[in-house]
Formats: sequence, structure tokens, C-alpha cells
Amino acid sequence: MKYQEYFSRKDAKIKSEAQRNRLSLCLRFGLCGFVQNKFSLKLALIAVVLALGILPLSGCGGTSAAEDKSKIKVGIVFDIGGKDDRSFNAAAWQGVQRAAKDLPIVLRDIEPGTPNAIEPAMRAFAERNFDLIIGVGFAQQPIIDQVAADYPHIQFAIIDGVSKLPNVASLVFKEHEGSYLVGILAAKASRTGTIGFLGGMDIGLIHRFAKGYEEGAKSVNPNIRVIENYVGVTDGAWNNPGKGKELSLAQIGKGADVIFTAAGNSGLGAFDAVEQQGKQNGRATHFVIGVDSNQNMVKPGFVLTSMVKRVDNVVYDIVTDVVNHRFSPGLHVFGLDKDGVGYAMDNYNQDLIPTEAIQEAEAAKKKIIDGEIKVTDAMGS
Repeated sequence: MKYQEYFSRKDAKIKSEAQRNRLSLCLRFGLCGFVQNKFSLKLALIAVVLALGILPLSGCGGTSAAEDKSKIKVGIVFDIGGKDDRSFNAAAWQGVQRAAKDLPIVLRDIEPGTPNAIEPAMRAFAERNFDLIIGVGFAQQPIIDQVAADYPHIQFAIIDGVSKLPNVASLVFKEHEGSYLVGILAAKASRTGTIGFLGGMDIGLIHRFAKGYEEGAKSVNPNIRVIENYVGVTDGAWNNPGKGKELSLAQIGKGADVIFTAAGNSGLGAFDAVEQQGKQNGRATHFVIGVDSNQNMVKPGFVLTSMVKRVDNVVYDIVTDVVNHRFSPGLHVFGLDKDGVGYAMDNYNQDLIPTEAIQEAEAAKKKIIDGEIKVTDAMGS
């Protein structure tokens, strides 16, 4: 499986809740940029460590992660979408926040503004001997491989990536299975016989969503038309809701009345596009399907459902394992059989999907778990 997709490296910017202003000065002077020598790398690490508050600072109150030796230290590095993307990163953030409330841990996080800020952030955590370092997103896999190899005594976890290192837990999902189910619901809801798929970056991981969605829809209506578009081929494809809206409106113009988005922040443009179409007789004329987190509440009445990846539970569980000294490296796969993926039903969409459609989706879920339906995994395409 080709989980490795590496972003181009540009000027770095890191956002840290704790001391955002202080780090902005470091960034302004280039300390956290991509560096070519060990001296510059150490400067970058110092800047990140100061921003995290994981070095004792004279005149500063509070207890740093380095000072509280009684607790497990957990560091999480988000992808460039940031923890407030209301999707993939947000789910990971919910998981570690819940762990911080329930478990004896010290939690620190970094939101990189660009990909080249990720490695200094991870190394800063590693330099301070954090017990667990979590990388969010497939793009961090090659970076985790580099950093984890240099710190074999530290435990790492990568979400949506696969590493063969003995100190890394690889946490991946069968997105195609969950996408198959929302494809069924999309086809049942469509009145035009045309539905849309909006992907973020044109990569294998997102092809997995698209193919599962198409196969699920065609299990209901073999003649259904699926319009497939991607926002781009670089990391910027995840953070362009304007382009997402433009593509969604174009799909609507071609007859699509349900759009499934797997595009990070860019996908929010699809929510705006369907809302713009309005309602008739109290019901939306067009629907969007959210992704990763439950996004049913983003545009109530216009969100048919959300294809959820239980990143929150998976992150919570890996932290729990570290706290209980039962960390297990290697590949961990979460599909329908482990409730790792699925679709969201709640008070926001319960009146949008008829019982018959839910029954059909649930029947397909059982057949997938039992092996009677084989959903194509398009990860390598």
C-alpha cells in the first residue's frame, strides 16, 4: 500500500496555543525553517521547545512537561489543516483531549503551518523524552521514520501511515468500507441519478474514499453517474474552501444533487455550495456528505450524513496503551468490523434518511464484515 506521499518543503510556520506570539518571532527569523545542518536544526529545536513550554523558563509559572515526571508525556503534531478543521485533525484532537481528562498525562500539541515545520516539532518532543509522539496524517510517515529511527527508546504513532520501525504504531483505516455505505445512502437520496465526489489532494488515500463511494452507489443504481473532482495535487489542496465550492457548484451544474467530500478544510466549500441551492417544501434540494468527524451539524438540514473515521477513539486507545505499559508497535487496521469507520446518524439528519435506506446500508455493512461484499481498496491507484 502506498501510504507515503511527501509534501514539498517551504518556509515554516508553527502555531502553538501556549506561546504563539513568542514563536512567531522565532519564525520571523527563520529558526524553524527547513534546515540543512545540525547547528541550524538545534536552533529550530530550541525555538519549538520554548514555544511548547517544555523547557523550564525563568520567571514563568506553571509546571512544564519536563518538570512533571509523575505523568506520561504525550506530544501530538497535527497536519497542516490544524486541529480546528472540523474533520480529520479535529477528531484526533478530541481523542487526546479526552485522554488528558481521563488519564495521568501531560499533553502538548503543535499545529504546523507548512510541512517543513513538522520535523523540528517532532524532534523537540523527542529531545525532551516524551513517552508518546503522535503524527497526524499520511504525509508525516517519512518524517516519523526519520525521527523514530534516531530515538528508538521513544514510542511513536502515525495515523493514516505505515512504518516498519519497531517503535512505531501504524494506525490505518478501511475508508473504502465506510465510503461504500455512504454511497448507498447517496444513491438512495439522489433524485437526478447523478452524485458528486470532491477529493482534496489527488492521491491514493483519497482514491480509496472515491472508489468505495462509487461502488456503494452503484450497488443501488448501476446506472448512477458519479462526478469526481480533486482540489489539487499539493498540500494546499486541503485548505482551499473557495476552490472546493467552485468545484461543487460545477458538479451541481452537471446534475449532482449529493456530494461526498473528502477534502479537509476545502470540503467546507461543498457545504456552502449545497446550502446555496436552498430548500423546497422544507427539504434541501441538494445534500453534502461530511467526512472523518461527524459534520452533520455544520449545515443542519443540508448534510445527509458523515462518513466517520473514529480517529478520536483510536488516538485515545493508543494513549491508554502507553499509560498502561502495553504499547504495541506495528500495523493496526480499523474497518467496519472494529467500528473504525461508519456513518453518522443523529438528530440533525434522522429526518433526512428513510428507514429503508438505513436498513439497506446496515445489511451491506454486515455483508462486508462477513466477507460477502468485497469493497475495492484503491489505495494504490
